[in-house]
Amino acid sequence: MVDLLSFVLLSFSSILIVVNPLAATLIFVSLTGTMDQAAKLRVARDATRFALITLLLFTFAGGWILQLFGISIEAFRIAGGILLFGIGMDMVYAKTSRTKMTATEKYEGQDADDIAVMPLAIPMIAGPGAITSVIVLMNEAMATNGAMGMNIAAIAVVPLAAVTAIWITYYMMRNADIIVRRIGQREYRAVNRLMGMLLIAIAVQFIIVGIRTAFPILTGGIA
Repeated sequence: MVDLLSFVLLSFSSILIVVNPLAATLIFVSLTGTMDQAAKLRVARDATRFALITLLLFTFAGGWILQLFGISIEAFRIAGGILLFGIGMDMVYAKTSRTKMTATEKYEGQDADDIAVMPLAIPMIAGPGAITSVIVLMNEAMATNGAMGMNIAAIAVVPLAAVTAIWITYYMMRNADIIVRRIGQREYRAVNRLMGMLLIAIAVQFIIVGIRTAFPILTGGIA
């Protein structure tokens, strides 16, 4: 039960931090500034719906996709940890990670007829970091050693965490005007840095586990 609780906390925290609903909301505000309220709500609904479909697709089919390309989960875990580490560093230094949205994508999105799919859903909400997280976490859930009930519970945790993160993002986008008025740049940077530190710690743990699994001989040397 303790292991399951730890996995629940890891899944919800890592996916929520990588999705970063607050950052997505601020980008949403900048891209929809000239739209009326009905259009904004439509963009928020479409963006989060498409992002959720993307995350659930990789949650359940990510392992098969890796096998198709001959990529081991250990290699993907290490690479994903490095990617999440970079995103966390950008958050600590109060920058928007280039893995989530480039300046060009943001500029082009302002003139696009439909910005919900690109760049909001991908890569802002369901970016490489979020996709990496759901694949690695689902693989860990399926490899859980325990009773059948605990295995099923662990497997259910990952999509539930993805749904929760996307729902929070949608809720914040719906109330973007209120949030922007109450949260200034100073508060946003403080929250972003704290979340970045947590993400860096999660990324390092991903790398440690990946190396320990790929190189069992090092098990005794890694705490």
